[in-house]
Amino acid sequence: MPSYTPVQKSAIQQFTAVTDAKDSVAAKTLKNNNWNIDQAINAPLVIMVHTYHFWEYKFLKHFNSNSSTSNPSSSTQSLNKVFDKYRDNASEEPDTIGVDGSMRYFADLGIALDEPVVLVILTELNAPTMGELTRQGFVDGWKRLRANNITEQKSTLPSLRHSLPSSSGGLFLITYKSTFRLALSPGQRSLPLDTAIEYWRLLLSPPSLSWNTKTTPWLDYWIEYLTTKWKKGVSKDMWVQTGVFVGKSLEDEEMEWWSEDGAWPGVLDEFVGFVREKRGVDGGKGEAEEMET
Repeated sequence: MPSYTPVQKSAIQQFTAVTDAKDSVAAKTLKNNNWNIDQAINAPLVIMVHTYHFWEYKFLKHFNSNSSTSNPSSSTQSLNKVFDKYRDNASEEPDTIGVDGSMRYFADLGIALDEPVVLVILTELNAPTMGELTRQGFVDGWKRLRANNITEQKSTLPSLRHSLPSSSGGLFLITYKSTFRLALSPGQRSLPLDTAIEYWRLLLSPPSLSWNTKTTPWLDYWIEYLTTKWKKGVSKDMWVQTGVFVGKSLEDEEMEWWSEDGAWPGVLDEFVGFVREKRGVDGGKGEAEEMET
């Protein structure tokens, strides 16, 4: 097997976590994209394979029974009509739904704004930021999901909600990665810690993925560590690598996969030490209570 630098190993790890690709495919795709993880993940072939694999089974019956989607022109017309209904300023921004329109749209879908599925929808519609939708993203996203009106769009929500909590599924990983971009304010390159924590709470607890294992309340430990030890902003690399860490910790809470030479961000190196210390303290308390009884 070819040898890779720590940075390249980290890129392969991120790529496979997001796309479920084999290491060899990840390495080849990254090499073809000059080891740029964002460029590789967003390569047309990667997006096509992910979209087909993830949605084919879930919506196959819907595709076959939905005669209105057989005509691309009709589909685009229907979606444009829905989009136009929610525009905030049709004369000056004809191709944008702003904050107020987005709130009305999600209300009509029957979605509360603090539901994790909001982030899924914004991701699928390629929203540029939280609370804003573009015409192209709206039309292309819903055409891909074969949902051309409010009723059909509502019908996709149960499947989206059901699929989101899967740590191994592409939907959670792609939504998680996209959330960093969505949460940034204009001109920002990192998230304020309190903002990042709110999104971690939303994405890493039910009804989304639960970041807890039998002996370790990971999310609670993570937030405690960040608020008492870290106290800094959250970069894109820290956000993405935390997502990779979450998946691995759920697969093996004993962290046999962990290595200090694994090119993890320093914040995660320190967090591992924090968790091991907490386990020792909490384990000691549990043993003392058991002996007393």
